[in-house]
Amino acid sequence: MRINAQHQLVSARQIPSAFYNLRPKAEVSLLVIHCISLPEGEFGNQYIDDLFSGCLDCSAEPSFHDLQGLEVSAHLLIDRAGRVTQYVPFDKRAWHAGVSSFENHENCNDYSIGIELEGTDTSRYTSEQYQCLIEVTKLLQSSYPAITKQRIVAHSDIAPGRKTDPGSEFDWIRYLDAL
Repeated sequence: MRINAQHQLVSARQIPSAFYNLRPKAEVSLLVIHCISLPEGEFGNQYIDDLFSGCLDCSAEPSFHDLQGLEVSAHLLIDRAGRVTQYVPFDKRAWHAGVSSFENHENCNDYSIGIELEGTDTSRYTSEQYQCLIEVTKLLQSSYPAITKQRIVAHSDIAPGRKTDPGSEFDWIRYLDAL
């Protein structure tokens, strides 16, 4: 596993998102862990890819109605089997954090990488997901040394009261101890 000159994870499936822009001159120094499933609690379908690539049919499922016109992305998704999809190159600003702040610095998208885990706030994550997340995190830390263990956070940490992911079932000790 490696990151190429285009700031892409070579082994990842690439599905380009239009929902990104250039970073300001800020060092990549934060890793944000998220979770997602569409519809909530359903895994293994194409809806996450569709959402991040801007082609989600919001009439396909009643719960998608609120997603109409939403422009959101992440750098990576790790599915339940530990497979990785990349939507935005790491040197670009993906739109994953929304209104956010870390250590009194607003707009976390400016200086962070966002990784989505296929799951819910209340579902356990798979061993394959942890294994892949650990491997990807180590690679990101070697490419972006400002991402220390202390700068790996939950979406809920940077958007408290607004977000709850990756949720209570995410095993932070297992993850961070392996880095």
